[in-house]
Formats: sequence, C-alpha cells, structure tokens
Amino acid sequence: MSIISRITVQKKNQSRYNIFLKKDNQSKETYGFSVDEDLLVSHRLYKGVELDELMIKNLQKQDDIHKSYQKALRFLSYRMRTKQEIYEYLIKKEVEPEHLAPVLDKLKTEGFIDDQAFGDSYIRTKMKTSNKGPLLLKNELIQKGVTENVAQQSLSEYPWELQLENAKKWAEKKIKTSNKRSFKMELNRVKAGLIRKGFSNDIIQEVMEDISGEQDAVVEWEALVFQGEKLWRKYAKKHDGFMLKNKVKEGLYRKGFSFEGIQRFIDEYKIEE
Repeated sequence: MSIISRITVQKKNQSRYNIFLKKDNQSKETYGFSVDEDLLVSHRLYKGVELDELMIKNLQKQDDIHKSYQKALRFLSYRMRTKQEIYEYLIKKEVEPEHLAPVLDKLKTEGFIDDQAFGDSYIRTKMKTSNKGPLLLKNELIQKGVTENVAQQSLSEYPWELQLENAKKWAEKKIKTSNKRSFKMELNRVKAGLIRKGFSNDIIQEVMEDISGEQDAVVEWEALVFQGEKLWRKYAKKHDGFMLKNKVKEGLYRKGFSFEGIQRFIDEYKIEE
C-alpha cells in the first residue's frame, strides 16, 4: 500500500498534477504518476490518501483515456467531425485501441458527436458555397463515415429550387460557343459535367432545355468549317471523290454537327489543289 505524500502542479501545464508516494513504514518518497485536474477532483486525491497497485493502475488508465479525450476535443475545435473522422484521427495519434470506445462514447454523450447534425450542416454549407449536386454531396458524407440513411435525410436540407439554380449557374459558366467544336458537343460536355457534379436527371434535363437555345449559327458554321477542313485534309491522303466526301460526312456527324450543315459544307467546300 502507498500513501500520497505530496501533490504538485506541473510547471508547463497547470491543469496537471504530479503525485508523489511513500510506501508503508518508509520515509523516502518517490514520484508515482501524474493526473489531470478532473481526475484529481473526481477521485478525491489529496495528501494522506492510501492507494494500492490496482488503484494506481486504474488511475493511470483513466488519465490516458482523458488525454485521448482531450486530443479529440482539440481535433473538434476546428470544425464539426463525424464519428468515423474522430476514430481515424485517434488511430493516427496511436491511441490505445481499448481507449477508443470510452472516448467516443463520452463525446457522443456530451453532444460532441452527432452525425445527423454534421450531415445537415455539411449540406447547408456546401449547397451555398459550391456547385455540387446532391448525389455528389451524399457520396462525400458517406466517405466521411456517415451512414447512407443519415446522408439521405440530410439531403432534405438542399431544396430543389436551389439545386436547379446551382446547376444552371455552373452550366452557363461552362457552356462555350466555340469555333472549333459543335454546339452539340459542347452540350454533351456540359451534360457530362452535371452528371459528375451529382445532379439528378430531372435537374439536368431542365438545365439542358434552358441552354439549348443559346446556339450561335455563325459560330457553329465556323466550327463546322474548321473541323471539315481538318477531316478533308486527313482523308484526302487516301481517298477522293465520293469516298472522300463520305468519310468527311461521317467524321463531322460524329463531332455533333447537323445533317444540313454537313451537306452545306460538302456542297460549298472547294479544296485547293
């Protein structure tokens, strides 16, 4: 059995205390262990208290758990985190595996872990600060450890009207009237982008209908001529006559130009010998 002979405040961290002990019938004291102020108070540690080896080991274990808890709180001080994010952080910090459950349980009991609140806040922030659609945001939440059910509930924070507004803004910014690509190719490029952004088919369809009327006929013709001349030079190396024209037609069609525009190019184009 040991008796607490002295308790001192640590110089570099005044919320921690050094516990000095004396063995029964011995006058010499030795350093025993250190604890956080919370443990000092909750376990009523003061000079003269008797401690056996089991009690000392239990205090050291609880102090280690408290240190891990403090690490988690510091990690949470920057922003909200999911349970999975905190778990992975503590693993990275080499917290003892048996300490993880009590730390996470305490954080949840005290309201520091709430995946639903995290998901709701994440969606509200991203829908205002990014151009991402709901499906992409849902996947991001799942990657952060939120369950699919919780992520799906959080999507209710993202109204349909704002989804449409964000999708339109992104599409209008990305659509370009190019003198090197067909308007159809540009539309396909934008549509593929909206899919990657995680917008639904209904949103994408409405956006595409809205921007489809922005085609510039002059620019479209310039793009067709640009691509047509490239294809003509390419295929003229091996073909001529009907075969050459057919190869050019096929190439222009694959690039998204209309039949009428392609035929006009074939009828009007004169290759210089």
